Amino acid sequence: MTEYAEHVSPLAPPGSNRERLVIFDADGTLVDAFHAVEQAFSQHDMDIGDLGRFQKRRKLLKYLGGLKEFPKNLRRQFGKQNRKQLIHTLTDVFRGEAQLYPGMACLLRQLIAAPDVRVGIVTRNITREPEETMRQLLARHDVDIAGLDFVTCIPLKDEKLIQFKRIRTQFGINPARAYACGDEHRDYLAAIGAGMYPFVASYGFEDHERLHEGFNIPEEVIARTSLELASRLVDVLGLASTAALRFSGPVAMATAA
Repeated sequence: MTEYAEHVSPLAPPGSNRERLVIFDADGTLVDAFHAVEQAFSQHDMDIGDLGRFQKRRKLLKYLGGLKEFPKNLRRQFGKQNRKQLIHTLTDVFRGEAQLYPGMACLLRQLIAAPDVRVGIVTRNITREPEETMRQLLARHDVDIAGLDFVTCIPLKDEKLIQFKRIRTQFGINPARAYACGDEHRDYLAAIGAGMYPFVASYGFEDHERLHEGFNIPEEVIARTSLELASRLVDVLGLASTAALRFSGPVAMATAA
C-alpha cells in the first residue's frame, strides 16, 4: 500500500513545554472518506453498502461489503491489476472531489494561525503519494499544507502509537498539553498509550454504538459530528470560537472576516 513518508515544516522552531500539540487522523476525522471510497468503488461496479453498515464492520471487512456486496467486491478487488486500477481511481477521487467534513477547514486554518499550537496529520491513506493527495485535497478547501507542522503517512501495518510518541517527543510537548483526534477505537488507544488526550469522532469509520458499547470508550470523549469535535477542541485550547466552523470551504473565510 503506502510507503512511509513524512513532511515536517522546515521553519518550525524547536517545541517548548508551553506549546500545545494537535494530531489529526485524516480519513474519517478530517476527510469524508466514506463517500470518496463509495464514489470510487461505484466506478468499478462495486458497492460498499450504506454508511451505517460500513461503520459496524470489522476492519478486515470494511471494503468488502456485507453479505450482499461481498461476492462482487471480492472478484473486483482480486488480482494485482484490479487493485492498481482501484487505487488509481481512489487517488483521482480524493484529490479532485473528496470533501472535508463541515468546520474542519476553518478549524485547521485557526490552529495553523495559533502561535503556540503545533498541528499536523498522521494518516494511512492508501492513495498514490498520499502526502500529495492531502496537499491537493486541502488546497481545494483553502488550507495550505505547508502551514502544518507535520504530515506523516504510515503503512497500514504500522501502529499510530509509535508515531504519536515520536511527534510529541520531537516537538518537546508536555503530554498533558497534547491531543489526538481520530475516528476508530485504535486511535483512542494510541492516544491513551502516548499519554495524550483523545478526541474520538463517531461520524467516520466507526459509529457511536461500536465505539462506546463495543470498545468501552467513554461517551464524554466521543463527538457525533465534526462541528461538535471542532467546538470541543477550540474550547479546550482556549481559542476564539467562530460561526465559520459551520462551513468547510472558502465560505468559512468570508464568514470569519
